[in-house]
Amino acid sequence: MFSRKWIAAAALGSLLLAGQAMAQDKKVIAVSIPAADHGWTAGVVYHAQQAAKEINAAFPGVEVVVKTSPSAAEQVSALEDLSASRKLDALVILPYSSEELTQPVKAIKDAGTFITVVDRGLTDSSIQDLYLAGDNIAVGANTAKFMIDKLGGKGDLVVLRGIPTVIDDERIKGFQDTIKGTGLKVLDIQYAHWNSDEAFKLMQDYLAKYPHIDAVWANDDDMLLGVLEAVKQSGRTDIKLALGGNGMKDIVKKVIDGDAMTPVETPYPPSMIKTAIYMTVANLVGQAPVRGTVKLNAPLITQANAKEYYFPDSPF
Repeated sequence: MFSRKWIAAAALGSLLLAGQAMAQDKKVIAVSIPAADHGWTAGVVYHAQQAAKEINAAFPGVEVVVKTSPSAAEQVSALEDLSASRKLDALVILPYSSEELTQPVKAIKDAGTFITVVDRGLTDSSIQDLYLAGDNIAVGANTAKFMIDKLGGKGDLVVLRGIPTVIDDERIKGFQDTIKGTGLKVLDIQYAHWNSDEAFKLMQDYLAKYPHIDAVWANDDDMLLGVLEAVKQSGRTDIKLALGGNGMKDIVKKVIDGDAMTPVETPYPPSMIKTAIYMTVANLVGQAPVRGTVKLNAPLITQANAKEYYFPDSPF
């Protein structure tokens, strides 16, 4: 497994070696990402724009263009506009949803463009020259292992899903496979689209429907915020654990403070988009060819190591 620091350092080092020699052969890299509709994507937008600013300033031979889209349909339109207006040497894309973006990205790939996919994989992985993501199966599995241990191997759970994507499927698989054969029972599992307001409403429904719940897995920290508020307003005391994932600074702070309901967290840094952009540039200039899949670790964040993951000035 690669660490984020090693990957970023290697990619950046290779770019520095390329230097100004690329100026006469300008490469265009389009970066297509969802708009900042929740905390994690706000972090993605921030880090993508930072990468574009740094690369465009340092390397006149490379132009990085960042486009954000508030829906899958608008991301498809943005891709069509980008590919029609200029020749794209590379596309770095975090798909709004996997299924709807697969064929549009394939069309760009077929035109000879290098494709880097981040986080939400396409349904046809052969389109991807480079895929960079966190280990979503580990996010689900490591959370489940902690719940099994903390609850003594038995209890009633409710689960919130994100949106229909490969990464959501992987997180759920990791979680469900790990609790299989234990006394942990999932009472209900529904989508809340990685949205705090939707999660708040869904958790209210769960609380009304189930008189006893031992633990909640929100799958994502934006949803966890909604869950925690719903539990707080309900006054319920039966819920022992409410866990999320992604490493939001507000949740990591809870871990640092020894919060009883949210004592652990799993990282899934939005800065992975910046790493992916640097790695893509390195591929184009022939300094650090990387193909295939790069996965970032998902170690459990506990009170003992949480300060290493706490960045109070981060947008997420």
